[in-house]
Amino acid sequence: MTEAAQFVVDGEEFDVVSDGGSIHHTWVKGPNAKYGFSIGGSGAGRTDDEIRSAIRAFLSEIEPRTGCLAD
Repeated sequence: MTEAAQFVVDGEEFDVVSDGGSIHHTWVKGPNAKYGFSIGGSGAGRTDDEIRSAIRAFLSEIEPRTGCLAD
């Protein structure tokens, strides 16, 4: 992926963009503006299904009360 793309996973929307060496996932309508995560290195060659799986794993770690990763 070389351009920005949008993914909807479990009802949550993410903007996903590759900068060549990393993929950046930004939670569009999450409780914290511009919150998200990145995958570096070989992550830049991921398939759509792998991206969705990474987003799903990220969401599973979110603390509902804060909207951030659980401590």
